Amino acid sequence: MSIEPLRGTVLTAVLAAFALIGPGPAFAGPAIGQFEIKSLRATPGEFEFQSQNAYDLGVPRRRTETVGGELKADHNSLARQRNAIELEYGITTFLKARIGIEYERERREDPTSPHDAQGFEDLKLDEYEAELIWVLVPRRGDGFGLGVVVEYEHPAESGGTRKLNYGPLFEYQTGPWRLTLNPMLSQFMGGGRNAAGQRDEKTDFGYSARILNRWSESFAVALEAYGSIERVGGRGGRSDDAQIFGDFDQHRIGPVLYWSWVPGGEGSHTHPFGRDRDSEVTLGLGTLFGLNDDTPTASLKLSMEVAF
Repeated sequence: MSIEPLRGTVLTAVLAAFALIGPGPAFAGPAIGQFEIKSLRATPGEFEFQSQNAYDLGVPRRRTETVGGELKADHNSLARQRNAIELEYGITTFLKARIGIEYERERREDPTSPHDAQGFEDLKLDEYEAELIWVLVPRRGDGFGLGVVVEYEHPAESGGTRKLNYGPLFEYQTGPWRLTLNPMLSQFMGGGRNAAGQRDEKTDFGYSARILNRWSESFAVALEAYGSIERVGGRGGRSDDAQIFGDFDQHRIGPVLYWSWVPGGEGSHTHPFGRDRDSEVTLGLGTLFGLNDDTPTASLKLSMEVAF
């Protein structure tokens, strides 16, 4: 059965969703990316549908303060639920692109009381994004690989904060072991103004890292880490809330299990764990544990990738 109609249907659906407009925050906390590990694998003509999902448990209590009769609440980036839908396409063996949308269940934007500040909004569209990965040094089998990641995130709310994320992507593999490192800078642009009329166009530092061991053709286990350090540079002025509550850093680490299978039999596509296969599905399930007081106690990670 041909997969061309499926390719067209998926691409049309994602592009249509990409155009949706919805509410989003005017001010931004630390840049928290999706809990995913990017790859240097680029196959010309290959599509990959991705679903990246996270659910936070033990969310830190939000800090509040009344200033001049007005309630202020911190803007630490915490969401009870995050769901992203993306479509990736291999342009050449050295370049691939991705578009996507992300939904979040965030803390209330304008709380009316300290109790209300602890609540969360309904799940809603937060942003849409586009990404390019340029492979500088391909990794074929054991050895070292190097690439560059550039990602643009546009808020669903008109006038919200935009972000440009960029950084190197390193891979090293030996036998069943693979190490992946992706340090990133996030440049904030636009957004709301503080009392002095300045925008908080800061720069944050973030990272993702993974050590993966392939047990078999279908199963792999990994130790993954994700983190963000707010305000390592940038121009403009702090938001009013940032001046009151300061900056927030988040760090997580935990195990993730990956299960991959081939629903369509053998073919020409590249299996994510190193074997040649046709269309494949990969599921990931794990728990990331918070390492400081500004990070949720645990984040459940659930991912699905379908290459065709």
